[in-house]
Amino acid sequence: MTTKKDSTKVFWYAIAIGFILLFILMLLSSVLDVGERLRSIHPYVEYGFYGLSFLLVYFLILRPVHIILFSPAFSVETTLDESKVINHGVHKRVAKRLLQDDTLKEEDVVRLQDALKSNPEDLKLALNHVFNNHVKRKMNQVIKKNAKSVMISTAISQSGRADFIAVVVINLKMIKELVVMCGFRPSFKHLSKLTINVISTALIAEGLENMDLSELMPSSISSFTDNPIVKPFISSTAQGISNAMLTLRIGIVTRKYLFSDAKEITKEKIRHTAFLEAAGMLPSVVGDVMMILPKRIASLFKKPEKKAKEEEVPQIEEMTT
Repeated sequence: MTTKKDSTKVFWYAIAIGFILLFILMLLSSVLDVGERLRSIHPYVEYGFYGLSFLLVYFLILRPVHIILFSPAFSVETTLDESKVINHGVHKRVAKRLLQDDTLKEEDVVRLQDALKSNPEDLKLALNHVFNNHVKRKMNQVIKKNAKSVMISTAISQSGRADFIAVVVINLKMIKELVVMCGFRPSFKHLSKLTINVISTALIAEGLENMDLSELMPSSISSFTDNPIVKPFISSTAQGISNAMLTLRIGIVTRKYLFSDAKEITKEKIRHTAFLEAAGMLPSVVGDVMMILPKRIASLFKKPEKKAKEEEVPQIEEMTT
């Protein structure tokens, strides 16, 4: 039994390493391609671009990965699963970290403080209550926020490779935020699966940019979408929604890995419930983005003078009051 589990872990680790190498090669290829084009301007411009690229990769990719990997591994087990051995020391560290959260309700603070002085089982029950009623809601907010960022960035971008990089960076940032919020990370096996999910999603995002979505629609609708004004808008919006849906799913799967539940121990159950929950979140994400996106696009075409005047008005009003 142990040998089978170990071989399964090695399998997922190997696939994750392969996906990481693929991502590194694609990223390196993109950076070298742009650098080669900048060389025609001046060699120092090329070197400056490489330096900037290194800093961006460090802060946007390597730093989040470092934070995720070096967080303690832990999973909040359901109180229904009596077979699990309670690690009381880890539970106490997690409870103390949760008590540092200023947004925690007063009754939850009192409950955790009392549980810390009580027996291990009471602390386990208190942790389950706080995570499922407070932390889970905050995590869902983080997941939605990053799904909106993915939808906006991939809808505006007209480059498949840019979509690929944006999806990887934003999803890594989301996983890092969820890990930092909880104070612990999923197991390395689950992290390997998340790595595969993130890079697979990025590859899908890159492929969607080159896909003609009008070919998948009925002829009665495609005649309308073939309009040169309507077609780019519909195509970009559809790509953004698809990428947002995939990001929601990754975020929910990450949360489920952190909140290990005996009711959802099978990977099929996790996938099914994650898809249904992501589909439920998607309408609110799309609705928020549809309100934000036109304003973002309009701001790109505003004259600098107009922006400056808009910023000066509140300052003048403050001085007069």
